[in-house]
Amino acid sequence: MLPTAAPVPPSPAQSNGRASPFGAASTMGQSVIGTDLTILGDKITIISQNKLQIDGDVRGDINGKQIVIGEDGSVIGTVCAEQIEVRGGVRGAIKAQTVMLHPTSVVEGDIFHQSLSISEGAQFDGRVRRAKDLTEITPNLDVNSYPNAGNQPPQG
Repeated sequence: MLPTAAPVPPSPAQSNGRASPFGAASTMGQSVIGTDLTILGDKITIISQNKLQIDGDVRGDINGKQIVIGEDGSVIGTVCAEQIEVRGGVRGAIKAQTVMLHPTSVVEGDIFHQSLSISEGAQFDGRVRRAKDLTEITPNLDVNSYPNAGNQPPQG
């Protein structure tokens, strides 16, 4: 008698009912703002429910679960997430439970955190404050709570 194989649970890439063309090793749950992309706007806010990799330029606020600003990436605005890694540039406030400034980072602005690590070589000009209340550093990921979040037709 042949042994029966145990059922194999679906891979993360297939758990949503759709197979990923890149297999289980894909970057599922990750969004990327590439080096060729610049996002500009008045009062713009980018919201990511998962991991967001920024390799381009963003001039606006960013809220997400996990944000990585790559070596070529830059943000002018407030960055708020549960975890933030900075390898590029930020001009504005950083608010997160965990903040990591890598040796290539250049940050001009205040950092509000629960845990902070600054690598040798990182450039930082601003103030650091450990948050007394987690609500100060919790990102707002509720799209409907923002002004102009509704589906409004263009004015014309």
